[in-house]
Amino acid sequence: MEQPDTYPSCNLDARRQAQAGLGNIYLPEQAIIRNIIPENQLVNTYELGLLDELTNHRFTFQPGQFMMISLPHQGEAAISFSSSPESMEGFALTIRNSGRLTAAVHELRKGDIIGVRGPYGKPFPLDQLAGKNLLFIAGGIGLAPLRPVIEHCLAHAGDFGRITLLYGSKTPEEFCFSRDFPRWKTGGIDCRLTADQACGDWKGEIGLVTCLLNGVTVEEGDMALVCGPGIMIRFVLRQLQAMGMPAENILTTLERHMKCGVGTCGHCHMEEKLVCQDGPVFTAAELPDPENP
Repeated sequence: MEQPDTYPSCNLDARRQAQAGLGNIYLPEQAIIRNIIPENQLVNTYELGLLDELTNHRFTFQPGQFMMISLPHQGEAAISFSSSPESMEGFALTIRNSGRLTAAVHELRKGDIIGVRGPYGKPFPLDQLAGKNLLFIAGGIGLAPLRPVIEHCLAHAGDFGRITLLYGSKTPEEFCFSRDFPRWKTGGIDCRLTADQACGDWKGEIGLVTCLLNGVTVEEGDMALVCGPGIMIRFVLRQLQAMGMPAENILTTLERHMKCGVGTCGHCHMEEKLVCQDGPVFTAAELPDPENP
């Protein structure tokens, strides 16, 4: 007798999670906080491992995907991976203190337990990036979803062309992953930073991250990866296309308040698309209105 399919045939994320090593896509796994790295006053990076050692060893994800995190009586939230699947056993999530759940997460300490389920979503198409000059453009915590791709590029440097990072935040004190910048530069990445407002001993660029685009030349075949606040994404997409980059060559990630993460509730709909399944990674050409992503 043929065994029934445990996961609905219409649910691709169910199959992805089964392949990743997790069983029931609706049941959170327990993850232990192995380390907490402060990024700024409101943002921490949490290095996590699944409590079950066998499941943790089998767990995999791809850059651009996300996890649903939860705490008892505090709800759930979608958080993008901020570590490379090649860099550690387990994974890292970078979380901003911006609501009830995330505030509760920021009260946790090393060794505490958090609920996680996933991975979900469409990842960055790393195979399509190979051999290309890459332009990463990020604002604030928007660097987090791009960091796994940057780390992948460093680990496979010979597979990619010229790599440039344009990164901005409100102040220099609000940069995330500042510890990575020297290593990325040593690895050949052209890192260009800007702050909306100067403070302390900052002697770098002052202005919006879009201002850094004025010093960039776009060549045929170049690709851009963009993540940050919605208004930043809107202006960056517009400026890149005005510079001659095709919409198909621009990748961005969209944020929506997701409830189920698996395309069931429809809460994250974007016209005919669901961000949790059709994204969160989209090309600019896939967006229903490039002027208002």
